[in-house]
Amino acid sequence: MKVNKWTAALASAGVLSGVAAVHAEESPVMTALSSTTISGYVDVGAHWNLDKQGSTYSVLPIYAKGVSRKDDGFNLNAVNVTIEKPLDEGQWAAGYKAELLFGPDATAYNTSNGAQNGDFGIKQAYVDMRAPVGNGLDFKLGVFDTVVGYEVFNNGGNPNYTRSWGWAVEPTQHTGLLASYKFNDTISASAGVANTLSPGINNRAHPPKAESDKTWMGSIAITAPESAGFLEGSTLYAGAVYGFNGGAGDNQANYYVGATAATPVKGLGVGLAYDYVHQNGGGNTSGDTYQNVFGLYASFAVTEKFSVHARGEYAHGEVISLTNTGNAADIYSGVLTLQYDLWANVITRAEVRYDTVENGKNWFGTTHDDQWLIAFNAIYQF
Repeated sequence: MKVNKWTAALASAGVLSGVAAVHAEESPVMTALSSTTISGYVDVGAHWNLDKQGSTYSVLPIYAKGVSRKDDGFNLNAVNVTIEKPLDEGQWAAGYKAELLFGPDATAYNTSNGAQNGDFGIKQAYVDMRAPVGNGLDFKLGVFDTVVGYEVFNNGGNPNYTRSWGWAVEPTQHTGLLASYKFNDTISASAGVANTLSPGINNRAHPPKAESDKTWMGSIAITAPESAGFLEGSTLYAGAVYGFNGGAGDNQANYYVGATAATPVKGLGVGLAYDYVHQNGGGNTSGDTYQNVFGLYASFAVTEKFSVHARGEYAHGEVISLTNTGNAADIYSGVLTLQYDLWANVITRAEVRYDTVENGKNWFGTTHDDQWLIAFNAIYQF
């Protein structure tokens, strides 16, 4: 370790010990970076919409929220770069996470007061802290993912390539404070407060709400222990978020219940998800609106590299984001995904999707209330 002349002089005069002299030259920046990790992915795909006649397929949740269209062509979805220092085991541990998005799907995250800033978005950016309370009480202060939902924005974490109707009606991110506590290996919970339910870093509910108006959230997860036999690791999850949705112009409540479960059949896992959303009337002339979304999932690992994933959904509601018309509609959706991980660090998937809408007033063209999609997806994770 190189020691500068001034530090060496202090050491020789007895002001600093030899060890202290060496440590005086260690950069605090380098010390902090030693436990920082950089990860991310590049997500690309190709879509073919069958029998499309003036399709408005972009209203479906196959794309990130705010993305206009990707039908019949090749697409860059997103580039993700995550810089993170996870919490260690210390009682007063601290860390951070900055998750940056580039590309068309970045518009799902409004980075500044609701304004969409081209092909860049901040998905998460928070400081992580632990207080020595019981088993350790963890805090996230900043911008973080929502606490509800079966699926996530990062496609590689989902069983299917195209996203669900449930994901389409859920919040995405919040700016606020989230506290998490793990009671034991079976039960964990979180609770938090944020500026708004809708995305937008540093957004506020006022106006039209009072300055004190905030968004509240909570969740609980129960994981089956080893004594549960083949159900070991299965998880039951429930969460709720209530607060101001800028897109709807009033408060909104999101309730979610989901589960993932192992089965006695080797390689087979199943899941279910239920979302209920209630929006206050606000600027909607039809008054309060609601939506229900039920989802069933199944995944089967045929070999170490080849797996099959299926999802079926039913949605019913009056919310504009679901019906595109403001009228109540029934939506049925089915997805089949074949995944083969041939290359190292690469997820490759082929998918077939079918959606049909009743009372949706020709979503998919002048005469079409349904649509088929064939898609290919490749994600390199680093």
